[in-house]
Amino acid sequence: MLHLSASVQYYFYNQPVDMRKGFDSLSGLVQQHMQLNVLNGGIFIFINKKRNQVKLLLWEGDGLALYYKRLERGTYECPNTSDGFGLSATQLQLILQGIQLKSIKMKNRYQHTVGK
Repeated sequence: MLHLSASVQYYFYNQPVDMRKGFDSLSGLVQQHMQLNVLNGGIFIFINKKRNQVKLLLWEGDGLALYYKRLERGTYECPNTSDGFGLSATQLQLILQGIQLKSIKMKNRYQHTVGK
């Protein structure tokens, strides 16, 4: 079962991906195009050209895991990741549930920052 946590980094690959790709090919995209290490504990999100399939690649300490979902109807929203590849757990959860991020209005909440 997939568990999304705020303590994990989420990275969205902002190009369409061939969903036939497996562990090695997706890891190669992470390393070559995103300039990140798949073994650092983040979750990497890939969406196909039709936007009806999503794959999540993650390192679980003893091996790679791949979460794959295909929608029977509808599409996934591609988030605006203009600040790089970063995504929050809440944004990913909303995308997987089919909620448009543009229509969400977040209320201000306290966030503790280390070093300030």
